[in-house]
Amino acid sequence: MARAERSSYTRPMTPADRPGPEDFAAVLARFAVDLSTDKLPPSALAAAKLNVFDTLACAAAGSSAAAVAETHDLAMEWGGSPQASVLVFGDRLPAHHAAWVNGTMAHARDYDDTHDAAVLHAGVSVVPAALAAAELAGGSASGADLLAGVAAGLETICRLGVATRIGIIESGFIYTPLFGYFAATVAASRVLRLDAAQTVNAIGIAYSQVAGNHQVTRDAALTKRMQPGFAAMAALVSVQLTRKGIRGAQQTFDGADGFLRVYLRGQVDRQVLVAGLGERYEFEQLSYKPYPCCRFNHSPIAAALELRARIGDPARIRQVRVGVNKQAYEAVCTPVEVRKAPTTIVQAQFSIPYTIAAALVDGGVRLGHFTDDGLRNPAILALARKVDGYVHADIEREAGRNITPAQVAIEFDDGTSCSHYLALPPGHPSKPMTPAESDAKALDCFRAAARPLPDDGHVKLRAAIDTLEHQPDARVLASLLRAAA
Repeated sequence: MARAERSSYTRPMTPADRPGPEDFAAVLARFAVDLSTDKLPPSALAAAKLNVFDTLACAAAGSSAAAVAETHDLAMEWGGSPQASVLVFGDRLPAHHAAWVNGTMAHARDYDDTHDAAVLHAGVSVVPAALAAAELAGGSASGADLLAGVAAGLETICRLGVATRIGIIESGFIYTPLFGYFAATVAASRVLRLDAAQTVNAIGIAYSQVAGNHQVTRDAALTKRMQPGFAAMAALVSVQLTRKGIRGAQQTFDGADGFLRVYLRGQVDRQVLVAGLGERYEFEQLSYKPYPCCRFNHSPIAAALELRARIGDPARIRQVRVGVNKQAYEAVCTPVEVRKAPTTIVQAQFSIPYTIAAALVDGGVRLGHFTDDGLRNPAILALARKVDGYVHADIEREAGRNITPAQVAIEFDDGTSCSHYLALPPGHPSKPMTPAESDAKALDCFRAAARPLPDDGHVKLRAAIDTLEHQPDARVLASLLRAAA
């Protein structure tokens, strides 16, 4: 009998066959499982509490914003198990639907935190997911569990942000939701006390849902404010699927077709992802917004306000020139005709011409500027047409990936001029809002809620968060953002 032929073919080695670092999902899972409020340095614990407070205050204001009522109505039409609360409205829905609505309202006013180097919002997916997970736990999740989950989630999104070397204009993604899927999943996993293997599964399941495009900003789409809510919703779906035994991707970040290659084109400093994890907390570098609009606008607004005392009558202004980095120019100065004459709230939130005009005319930028009535102010609209943005070569070279500094120059009709350069926007960790300013912002947010909240609601919320690590039941927070009877 003839000897059977043996193939000499050898399968080529693929990237998955080559030895490499442990997948970042496994690193994250161990970090989250081991994290407790006792292990957080006092500064990190305080930073986590501040983020919960600011995010929930922003959600109160966002409850009355466009697209939130429709989102809430649709979730109510779907109905389902009363697992978690919709903030302000008080309805109880399946946890993933509550997280979706709450995440949408937290981001709707664009008043929420930012990481100025990472160029993203951290809390808007993390906090709603952690809160929904705490309610899903039915009383078994403590305030300490919620804070540990929030800290783990915030650290996840901030580390991904600062490690990423490709900008949002080049990639086409908004990193708030894109990284928020993983951050919210890590937070919910920790709140529900999943073990490391379950957390890896949940992260892998989240990877099958990850999205978050920048086109929504260009088109002033209301889905811009929904994208963090989608991330929070996916997190609650992911943790519940893993509790049912579903297996997700295991090499979510570093695999041959992992997130770092597929979404970020490999332009990630992996050492930044892991160095000092659990010892140094990047989310302590979060900024908090004094103005309810895109963070790219904040340095230009603050620089313009520095010049306002020299102006007198804004009608004297012939032209305002605003130098920023390229990504800011693309995001909030173009299309030029739209940014100079916004007709929708989202267009105004993402307009340097409009927000600088509002600051110069009214001496500040407030929630009222982003309403239908606010958009019809003739003095603001007339001045916005005189504001021209441009890419400042030095700013682009020095801060191309970061939230932009600003060079603002004002020319008057008599030929005189004045200018001001601002390197860091207000609210940055080196220029933080004071506790009084933070409380005043929260009060404004509570007053803007879709339904009346208690007059002292923001005070009670602050007090509850200050001692949250000692609360046996984290569900207390949702009860403090319920409309007054």
